[in-house]
Amino acid sequence: MTDLATYLEVGGLAAGAGGIGYTKYRAPRVYWSLVGLPVTWGRFTWTYRSTMEVCGLTVQPSGFGAFVRRNLARSEVRPVPPKVRRVAPTATGLRITLRLPAGLEPADIAASSERLRHAFGVHSVTVRETKPGYVELRMTGYDVLRRVKMPRKAQPHDLVVPVALREDGSVFERDYRKMPMALTLGANGSGKSMYQRNLIKGLAQLPVGLVGIDCKRGVEQSRYAPRLSALATDRESAGHLVNALVAEMEERFDLLALYGVSDLWELPDQVRPVPLVVLIDEVAELFLVMSKKDEPARDHMVMQLVRLGQMARAIGIYLEVCGQRFGSDLGRGATALRAQLTGRVVHRVNDKQTAEMGLGDIAPDAVVSVTGIQADRPGVAVAGDASGYWSRIRTPEITPNEAAAVCREFAHLAPELPFLAPFRPVGQIIVPPMPAAPPVVRPRPVTE
Repeated sequence: MTDLATYLEVGGLAAGAGGIGYTKYRAPRVYWSLVGLPVTWGRFTWTYRSTMEVCGLTVQPSGFGAFVRRNLARSEVRPVPPKVRRVAPTATGLRITLRLPAGLEPADIAASSERLRHAFGVHSVTVRETKPGYVELRMTGYDVLRRVKMPRKAQPHDLVVPVALREDGSVFERDYRKMPMALTLGANGSGKSMYQRNLIKGLAQLPVGLVGIDCKRGVEQSRYAPRLSALATDRESAGHLVNALVAEMEERFDLLALYGVSDLWELPDQVRPVPLVVLIDEVAELFLVMSKKDEPARDHMVMQLVRLGQMARAIGIYLEVCGQRFGSDLGRGATALRAQLTGRVVHRVNDKQTAEMGLGDIAPDAVVSVTGIQADRPGVAVAGDASGYWSRIRTPEITPNEAAAVCREFAHLAPELPFLAPFRPVGQIIVPPMPAAPPVVRPRPVTE
């Protein structure tokens, strides 16, 4: 009987350990809430001071503080770490608010984030300044980007489209009111098209006009035709479409001047034009020409795009540019256009120079993170903006058919704009049926 009880206890322990291991792999959120959170919180509480001292994140106390410790508290005067003001558990990690002592800055904490990650046994540690003198440590307990699942509350609204998940578990949103122009870079198979599909899926549900420029004969964007207000599938039609957009921009500026306002959103609702999002699939196709006779038309189109990038934000025309590379080697006007694209999302690239093209001028520290993206993780990217803040993100997997189905569902939201009528796509591309395959075995006549 004793042996049976022992076997049952051992079997129960083994089953429990196996269940915990299975939960850690298949349901990391549940594992973190039940096991990881208490362990990490306890480790942080008991080792915080010593960890900060080892990482060099302590300073000498003020003269008054040293006097109080030495004469009143009768204790040893030791360097002081940042004060912990708040510890808040989340579904993916911990958020800790620290009050920095005099002599430390947020950059000091950010420079030691990798040491803190190993010391506290978490997957990642990111540092954000909340207000002067305060920083927030965002600890992630597990690899959030391994299996991306967007929260249910992450729905497109106004001009804000949730497109990806950040490494700290928060949602990465494409906000066109805050960042009107953006550039997305990535090599083949890096997940750049996946990012664009998520973006189109969210934009299709909003009352905006979508303008597509896909010089690869429309192979990427033609499936979204029911929701597009215009589509250009070659360089010549793209040039005419950009000219039409610039003409519309000038008319909208006249409308702003008529009402004495400086922004589209200050106009009355009954006269406010619909916002437009211009989706450029492969920007290099707009720059590369085969002969010198095509260069004047190319230079004119690039100049028009630069004008849109400089001024179109105020009248509600936004650029979303995608490509594999985007540097001065593309031709005249490339760097001028890139300078107008505030938001940057860089996926896995083939060389370091491409990463520097996308992030080197706004967040130099992020270039190293881009070069470390693994090839077997499509959709992982580094997102940054002109503020210098950057984060690692990953878009959820979505098929072209799913994005096309959303475009068909919300086709009624596509505005009828007269100046875009010549470029309006007609329905969808009809795929011709494949011819019947010949039989594998050639039939032979039956002989008597």
